[in-house]
Amino acid sequence: MKLAIFLLATTALSNAHFTLQYVWVNGVDEGHNTYLRIPPNNNPVTNVASTDLTCNVNGISGTSVSTASIPAGATITFEWHQHDQRTGEDAISGGHKGPVLVYIAKAPSTAASFNGQGAVWTKIYQSGLLNSTTWATDVVNANQGKHSVQLPASLPAGEYLLRAEIIALHVASSYPGAQFYIGCAQVKISSGGSANPPKISLPGAYSPSDPGITVNIYNNLQSYTPPGGTVWSG
Repeated sequence: MKLAIFLLATTALSNAHFTLQYVWVNGVDEGHNTYLRIPPNNNPVTNVASTDLTCNVNGISGTSVSTASIPAGATITFEWHQHDQRTGEDAISGGHKGPVLVYIAKAPSTAASFNGQGAVWTKIYQSGLLNSTTWATDVVNANQGKHSVQLPASLPAGEYLLRAEIIALHVASSYPGAQFYIGCAQVKISSGGSANPPKISLPGAYSPSDPGITVNIYNNLQSYTPPGGTVWSG
């Protein structure tokens, strides 16, 4: 009986997928799926070597996506949901425990034509295991699917991809198991600075053996290090 209950719960968790659906700029809701590269469904990426890790499935091009004009140092809020609805269910399943990460990459020309490949990404935010029972995903869920980051004002003016990521670790004790939920927004920053932040590749920087990717979160875990290196604060 216990095994049957466990299998049913695991199946329910595996079906409780979600996507990035809204971007807010300085507290203003920009609308459903606006400025976002939209994947074909709410399934996660599980292969860290796939180009789908960049901006999700079909996310290499954003030619049909508008680009938001934002000021330097803007606060960006990302909002996730399981389905195309904001009410009536948890934003993300409470069983999906894991970190929340945000990266940014400067486009050589337009954000819409930028494929995000190569060592172009800078991590500007991360939150993981807050205490022995609370994950960053729990905070996102309690905040109706939202998390925010202030962009470093020292970023040069220009067009960028903003990459938000939630890694669900509920079945990550072996690889592939971790579920990568990714959303990319297209933005154009005005009046920026002259910083040249450190950069990594996505895919490229993540490995199946990373302790933040293959991990048993149910084995009295007391600390957690997200993949992708350290946060650049600007």
